Amino acid sequence: MAGQIPDLHAEARTGTGKGAARQARRDGMVPGIVYGGEGEPLPINIPFNKLLKKLKEGRFLSTLFNLKVEGQEDVRVICRNVQRDVVKDLPTHIDLLRLRRTSKIALFIHVDFINEEAAPGIKKGGVLTVVRPEVELMVTAGDIPESITVDLTGMDIGDIVHISDVTLPEGAKPTVERDFVIANISAPSSLRSAGDDEDDAAEAEAEGETAE
Repeated sequence: MAGQIPDLHAEARTGTGKGAARQARRDGMVPGIVYGGEGEPLPINIPFNKLLKKLKEGRFLSTLFNLKVEGQEDVRVICRNVQRDVVKDLPTHIDLLRLRRTSKIALFIHVDFINEEAAPGIKKGGVLTVVRPEVELMVTAGDIPESITVDLTGMDIGDIVHISDVTLPEGAKPTVERDFVIANISAPSSLRSAGDDEDDAAEAEAEGETAE
């Protein structure tokens, strides 16, 4: 279970309609609505600067938040839409969806790599190249893993880790159907350079023979 679900602070908005939304913006807030689940739609305001900061951090639409509104129980939400000013590209309204614990949701999950000391390829000077430090998984809202683990034991230079090689938490599955690469162990740069030199020499020799 993920223990680091970020908080998203908001306040209940007493008025509704365009007039209340415009007033919220004048007050430095972004109006929004929380809907779905078993509760009634809840109009909210979120501080503009805090929302903008989270948007700049990236992946806002695929991040699960713990919504905290004074006088309301905390609830897990995911953003379904951010309306922006067509000229300034700044947020003007936000839609948040409540999630039940059984809801399925696509989230980016961190990848941990363990047992590098037990990887022969790394002992030889190979380099662990991480292609995907996070993978997008379809998970249950009430059972979100903090990370998935890749065991590097026995891996040699040239070995590749695909998503199919990883044991995923129960109920989780990739959002992409193809068997994509997560990481590989590549040869040291010195060996790669030597290999390139040999290839160049062989190519030059072949060209010389052709010229003769």
